[in-house]
Amino acid sequence: MSLILAIESSCDEMAMAILKDEREFLSSVVASQIDVHAMYGGVVPEIASRKHVECVSLVLKETLNKANVTIDEIDAIAVTKGPGLVGSLHIGLQAAKTIAMAYHKPLIGVHHIAGHIYANNYVQNIIYPSLCLVVSGGHSELVLLKAPFKFEVIGQTLDDAVGEAYDKVGRVLNLPYPGGPIIDKMAAKGNHTYNLPVPLDDESYNFSFSGLKSAVINLNHKAMQRNEEINQEDLAASFQDVVLSVLVNKTIRATKEYGIKQVLMAGGVSANRGLRNAMGEAVGQLDGVELLLPPMSCCTDNAMMIALAAKQMYDLKLFSDLSLGIKPNLDLENESVSGGNQNG
Repeated sequence: MSLILAIESSCDEMAMAILKDEREFLSSVVASQIDVHAMYGGVVPEIASRKHVECVSLVLKETLNKANVTIDEIDAIAVTKGPGLVGSLHIGLQAAKTIAMAYHKPLIGVHHIAGHIYANNYVQNIIYPSLCLVVSGGHSELVLLKAPFKFEVIGQTLDDAVGEAYDKVGRVLNLPYPGGPIIDKMAAKGNHTYNLPVPLDDESYNFSFSGLKSAVINLNHKAMQRNEEINQEDLAASFQDVVLSVLVNKTIRATKEYGIKQVLMAGGVSANRGLRNAMGEAVGQLDGVELLLPPMSCCTDNAMMIALAAKQMYDLKLFSDLSLGIKPNLDLENESVSGGNQNG
């Protein structure tokens, strides 16, 4: 039996969880700051790190109490080492290193995106080779998983991440932050009636959403100048349809090219119901390929996903020492088993 205490603090959530063995969670606690940052229309890094300092001890206490375990019973301490906000990452890492040093526990530094990917293990074991579409507020990537902890990024965003584009379009439509989930709901009620460009519609596996975002902004601006009324649900549907077509088409093409057995999704935007439905339909037309989706509770930032990735690292003996430092722009491919040094 193994017990892993995981800490995730890369952005505006201070989260901790305790994982028993493969996928049994004894506790999971998330201290969210979404209401604090909503008034600014996005995350303010200084405020995020300050709030983490205020709540880190309380979250640890609640996590242990809910699991009914002591730190002495924990087998390893896992923590997000990057990418993320510098100040936020520091708070989580210092807490993890302090616990590891004081209680003589092994330390596991986890890549944030590896956490999102291995959130899929909460449902069932990942089948290799698999392909993961990582979509969030800061990331849009296609990641090939050749074996446990062997990553190859075959495509990534060249500008805005898809979640960032959703939130910026949400601001244009005067929606509360975060705008992504609201646009998803509005799109389900609207029709694709607005002509928007398909971004980076090429043979690569890269993404670009800046031009699409700008097209929505320009369309809305021109309508205001002409005193024309915008049907927000139709605009949301038009925007989302274009986004989903790009994400799904490139994922399916890569699935065929690389002989993939299982398609995964990860990140906050993987909770988008329109995307889940579209990907489900597309993968369903492929022979011998299944779609594995993380539960909604594991899509946005949380410590359960860090624990699930850490379990893989624990079994592979990929530990860090106390010289571990944070890296705000950490490369996922460097985290592959063949990459060597896991201290970042």
